[in-house]
Amino acid sequence: MFSDLVEVPRSCAAKCRVAMCGQFPRSSQNRVVSIVPVLSWVAALAGAAIAVAGGPRPVARGFVLDRLLRYAFIFPVGLMGLWGALGHIVFPARVAQAIGWQTSPFQFEVGVANLGIGFAGLYAAFRPFEARLATNLVLACFLIGAGVGHIRDIITAGNFAPGNAGPILFTDLLTPTVIFPLLWLTRPRGGEREAAPRRTPSRRQG
Repeated sequence: MFSDLVEVPRSCAAKCRVAMCGQFPRSSQNRVVSIVPVLSWVAALAGAAIAVAGGPRPVARGFVLDRLLRYAFIFPVGLMGLWGALGHIVFPARVAQAIGWQTSPFQFEVGVANLGIGFAGLYAAFRPFEARLATNLVLACFLIGAGVGHIRDIITAGNFAPGNAGPILFTDLLTPTVIFPLLWLTRPRGGEREAAPRRTPSRRQG
C-alpha cells in the first residue's frame, strides 16, 4: 500500500518532467507539422487570388494560369523544399519520429535533395515554361517516389504515423500531378513563337 502511495507522486512527477521537456505533446506536434504541406497549397491559392485580383483587367486566362504556377512553385515546391531540407538536416530525429522511422544518416542526403528542389522551385517561379517543366520533372520523380514509399510502408509495416500516412502522403502525390496540367495549359504553342528571320545571301552586283 505504501508503495502504491509512493508510485502515484512518482508517476505525476514523471508526467510533469515530460511536459516540461516538451516530449508529452510530441504526437500532437507531429500532427500539426504534418498539415504544413496543405497550408502551403492554401498559401499558394491565396497568393494567386490576390495577384489576379490586383492584376490587369480584363483578366486573361494566361495570366491566371501563370500566377497559379508562380505561387505553386513558390510555396508547395520552393518553400516546402527548404522546409523539408531544414527538417532532415537540422532536426533529423524529430522528422524521423514524425514519419515513424528510425533516424538514418541518409536523411542528410534527402535534406540536400530537398534543398536543391526548394531553390529550383523559387527560381522556376519567376522563369518561363522550360524552367518550370524541368523543375517539376525532378519534383515528380522525388515526391511520387516518396509517396509510393509511404504507401509501401503502410502496407508492409502498418505505419500510420502522421508524417507517413497523413496529409503529406496526398500532397506528395498531388503536387507534381496538379502542376503538370497547368504546365500543359501554358505550354508555348507554335503560332505564338516568333519565327526567326531567315537570312538570304545577298548577291553582289557585278
